Amino acid sequence: MAPKEKRETHYLNGEQLEYFRGKLLNWKNELLRESEETRTALVEDKNIEADSIDTACNLLNQSIELRTKDRIRKLIHKVELAIKKIDDGTYGYCEETGKPIGIKRLEARPIATLCIEEQERHEKNEREYRED
Repeated sequence: MAPKEKRETHYLNGEQLEYFRGKLLNWKNELLRESEETRTALVEDKNIEADSIDTACNLLNQSIELRTKDRIRKLIHKVELAIKKIDDGTYGYCEETGKPIGIKRLEARPIATLCIEEQERHEKNEREYRED
């Protein structure tokens, strides 16, 4: 975590923080809409009578829809955490090093919690661990 003095001199100003808050809130609303569409699709698929091949296809589609819904749920949680970080003054700082994540990275991935160097290190460790 960043030292306290870094928290007092944010590299993101109020306007930038509000920009990211708006971006995150818009993304959350979009995800909620997608989640509702997924829920509706699951309900509609259950109401269709079909032969065994159609039933198998419907089950496969439902499995995909459930995975999508779970992915959306996890993203919504990350968006909410990012908004909380804006509120508590920790948004935009790497959770590992305390260094600024960078505006370009936040623009591309507003829920980023690691600076690019730490993210690369994390991904490298994951690859090495998987290969063992």
